[in-house]
Amino acid sequence: MDVKRALITGITGMVGSHLADYLLEHTDWEIHGMCRWRSPMDNVQHLIPRVNAGDRVHFIYGDLRDALSLQNVVERVQPDYVFHLAAQSYPKTSFNAPIETLDTNINGTSRLLEVLRRATCDPVIHVCASSEVFGRVPKEKLPIHEEVGFHPASPYAISKVGTDLVGRFHAEAYDQKVMTTRMFTHTGPRRGDVFAESTFAKQIAMIEGDAIPPVIKVGNLESLRTWADVRDAVRAYYMLVTVNPTPGEYYNIGGTYSCTIRQMLDHLISLSTRKDEITVAIDPERLRPIDADLQIPNTIKFQQHTGWSPQIPFETTMQDLLDYWRERVRSGASFWTR
Repeated sequence: MDVKRALITGITGMVGSHLADYLLEHTDWEIHGMCRWRSPMDNVQHLIPRVNAGDRVHFIYGDLRDALSLQNVVERVQPDYVFHLAAQSYPKTSFNAPIETLDTNINGTSRLLEVLRRATCDPVIHVCASSEVFGRVPKEKLPIHEEVGFHPASPYAISKVGTDLVGRFHAEAYDQKVMTTRMFTHTGPRRGDVFAESTFAKQIAMIEGDAIPPVIKVGNLESLRTWADVRDAVRAYYMLVTVNPTPGEYYNIGGTYSCTIRQMLDHLISLSTRKDEITVAIDPERLRPIDADLQIPNTIKFQQHTGWSPQIPFETTMQDLLDYWRERVRSGASFWTR
């Protein structure tokens, strides 16, 4: 039997790198990771020896804003599975770069799916949208199920509405095997430092390393989130494309532990060796013009379809995230305190 080939767009991101790790451990697939020429390689450093040896992992240049590069990727890889994770994925950044965000995420998804539609291969395709599509949800509609209306609260969220709809359209109009996910908050090692829990963990690690004063800069602490571990998330994505994949379907995926950003911060501080010294200060630069403040998922549809459920507890996720930043700070690298 021929070995299956998986294409991961955005392999250098947190989720893409963890998905590569999962597939290496649990399948015999070849993994082809699409990255831009300027993509930071921090998250995939551990994969580079395998890439250099041609051992199941391959990097290939591609950019969602360049259709010809996408055509080259698909022609070379001929994937059986596509995990479309690449995006401009920072909600706060999207307020400063809305056009880039919309082009990368909506038009980029359309470019990729159009190339796949015309390809000789016929892969199972996962299009990754986001729980941010639901935006500002009234309390009476919690927990959020798949049919709750979209009310996006950032240019990023708007772009993910487009991503979601483009994916579903291609399944319905062109019979492509596309499924869409709305993953709720997921985190862990390798999380970008523009996200709240990761910048908090980074600042704590820098405080412990005497790199900055014992003051954690924060934005809105009142948003409510349900937390999942990125390693549970990539297991869900694998099951999405392998357990009775159903073209055109769309699923909410997320964890089961809910708390406010403030409570999450308090937990991280409690893990610090300098918890008695740390204070917290609001940084106006960290506040969004509008926030999606109630992000509690109903994941029954996906769990009933695949049998997936989250396994890694919140406490483990936060400990691993903090330890990740401690290791990076100990390495002697300098970090921007954003």
